[in-house]
Amino acid sequence: MAARLRTAGICALVLTVSAAQAQMPGGAEVAAAPFPAQVQPADNAFAAYLGSVRAKAIAQGIRPSTIDAAFADLTPNPRVIALDQAQPAGPLDSPIPDFEPYRRSHVDAARIERGRAVYAANRGRLSAIERETGVPESIMVAIYGHESNYGSYTGNFDLIRSLATLAYEGRRRALFEPELIASIRMLDNGIPRSRLVGSYAGATGYPQFLPSVYLRAARDADGDGRADIWSSEADALASIANYFMRAGWRRGEPWGVAVAVPQSFDRARVVNRTMPPRCPRVFERHSRWLSMAEWRAMGIMPVSGRILPDHVMATLLEPDGPGRTAYLLTSNYRVILDYNCSNFYALSVGLLADAVEN
Repeated sequence: MAARLRTAGICALVLTVSAAQAQMPGGAEVAAAPFPAQVQPADNAFAAYLGSVRAKAIAQGIRPSTIDAAFADLTPNPRVIALDQAQPAGPLDSPIPDFEPYRRSHVDAARIERGRAVYAANRGRLSAIERETGVPESIMVAIYGHESNYGSYTGNFDLIRSLATLAYEGRRRALFEPELIASIRMLDNGIPRSRLVGSYAGATGYPQFLPSVYLRAARDADGDGRADIWSSEADALASIANYFMRAGWRRGEPWGVAVAVPQSFDRARVVNRTMPPRCPRVFERHSRWLSMAEWRAMGIMPVSGRILPDHVMATLLEPDGPGRTAYLLTSNYRVILDYNCSNFYALSVGLLADAVEN
């Protein structure tokens, strides 16, 4: 979700925001009124942008007092700019590295051991969540492990400041401005500002949800009336499962299975000729869909002993090329990609889940 920013100069200037109009629900209109003098941000260009966001947030029903408190003395964060500009941005045709080094560092013995401990300690609530949602206990734990190393690090950036910085830059304003408004809505809903910390790109809590994801997927599973993804493992795990259920997880279907591909296999027979618009570089590495019975007829067999039913549809992925471990991936693998659109990430989540459960 990286977005490149221009460094904004910081100067103590007074903001006067033009009376730009924003449409309120029900047909009413509200002007993009200036900030009260006591909450004017320091940088006039940045503050002018926040004024436009303020009007949009009010139009969406957020209280002006909440917005003014959120934007009080707000300035762009130069650390966010530096981190964002440091993100790799190679050409689309640059070589893709091997998966195996990534697997070794993300599905390592320490993460597996800690995942098994979390799994064992939460079996009662995990099994209840799985019965309700169909999302496997081990998948919830694996996401928890990948996103925040089981809650050990969730980030310490002020979300509102980070998202305002990224949205102000403008290259990905369509992504970050709605997240900024969603973070203010969280405040308006009673989430303390002290909770709204996380990654420089706006992810927060044990599952590293973006604010809009929190608003639609966070759940209260411990019965205290709050969806607390920052300190309640029960809430965080239930929220992960709710996200996956809403994204289309199919109950009882594995994410995939490691397979061996015969040397004589003709890959031209299974080339994927359709490409989704989202994450094309991720999906271009997948074959077309075939049933498990069709894959077996081509000599592609699981290496772990796990057998998927004949009717299950799957795509073939060879992350390290011919002659190395390959994977047949079901529609549930696509749900993991919905969480983070990276083959390396999704494969590691599936493999960690299998290791935690066994």
